[in-house]
Amino acid sequence: MIVDVHTHVPTHVSEVPPGEEIVDTKMRADRPIRITTTHRDFFKAMEPVDRVISFGIAMPPDRPAVIGEKDARKANDATAALVAAAPEKVIGFMTVWPEAPDALDEMERAYHDLKLRGLKLGPNYQNFDPLGENALRVYTKAQEFNLPILFHQGTSPIRDAPLRYAHPLVMDEVAIRFPELRIVMAHIGHPWEADCLVVIRKHPHVFADVSGRFYRPLSFYNGLRLAYEWAVMDKLLLGSDYPIAMPQETIDGLRRLDDFIKKHHLPEVPRELLEQIINRDTLALLGLS
Repeated sequence: MIVDVHTHVPTHVSEVPPGEEIVDTKMRADRPIRITTTHRDFFKAMEPVDRVISFGIAMPPDRPAVIGEKDARKANDATAALVAAAPEKVIGFMTVWPEAPDALDEMERAYHDLKLRGLKLGPNYQNFDPLGENALRVYTKAQEFNLPILFHQGTSPIRDAPLRYAHPLVMDEVAIRFPELRIVMAHIGHPWEADCLVVIRKHPHVFADVSGRFYRPLSFYNGLRLAYEWAVMDKLLLGSDYPIAMPQETIDGLRRLDDFIKKHHLPEVPRELLEQIINRDTLALLGLS
């Protein structure tokens, strides 16, 4: 089964009204990205995969909502609506802003009423300390509900998003405190891939996804080669970061890595291990099967 663990819920159900379209030119060097998408756009892009995990991001009141939604309830309702459109395809993850007074109440609602099955957090985007008291209570609730958490990890072009909140070594401390919590570290923690890989190596329930990596081919190769050398290729999961990248682009990027290796006379990353990332039993690993 091919599972995309990292997609963002479309910004619109149907057409994007004139004047609301957002195009980003910073996320990728090779082409601009249309951030505003519809359900139709989403399901067309997801045709190459069997199952897909999708989510919103609950933003704090003082942050722009370009990459998320300031109202966690609205974000989670939008995710639930996407799941309802194709329940056999989409697995919805909830989101909360851990500093919100009602964060745990919203987790209860999203779990019991909306049936969302995981949690998405981006500590740098959401500007919360991932080892702070409010974050720890959210992880406690997630562990109680057996919710895997997908964390944004690594850099971003958002100027006021603190990089220290998204450094992979923070996840080591989270995993030590919550050993049964299933964690996915997005983007192999770029540009701190080595730090990410040593964390997933030591914790049985901590994984990394390869989203947003193929279009920076040298760092993509370096991260995967390091994963091979550290014997953690089996802890890498397929993810696209839709709409920043498409699932098919990501799959093709993994399968083209061998061409890059041969062109530049680099040490190998075995093809069969790359193919296993695409066809991994991801839902079982995350407790979602």
